[in-house]
Amino acid sequence: MKIDSAKNLLALHCAPAKDALSDTEAARLAALLPAWTLENGKLARTFAFADYYKTLAFVNALAYVTHAQDHHPELTVAYNRCVVRYDTHSVNNGKGGLSINDFICAAKADALVAEPQ
Repeated sequence: MKIDSAKNLLALHCAPAKDALSDTEAARLAALLPAWTLENGKLARTFAFADYYKTLAFVNALAYVTHAQDHHPELTVAYNRCVVRYDTHSVNNGKGGLSINDFICAAKADALVAEPQ
């Protein structure tokens, strides 16, 4: 499958990854997820919420999704926001980097807060 949309990413499931994406491929995939940024070798997004309850509801939903994908982000949780950062520790012989799994999970995180269509 050619990955040319966030919808394509959303349809995929994470699998073990050995090789990191090239910077060019990571930038191409990041462009499919405009709310996300590439920061210090990680894929990052800040999700904003009205209150702590809604923030924690998101964190719990994301925990469920990432557990099912077996690909877990770094989370920074505050009263009305959650910063999510993805990278893949197992690629590049354990040196880390970005893999397709990071983008799959980012698309799934976006879907948790997407407006119904």
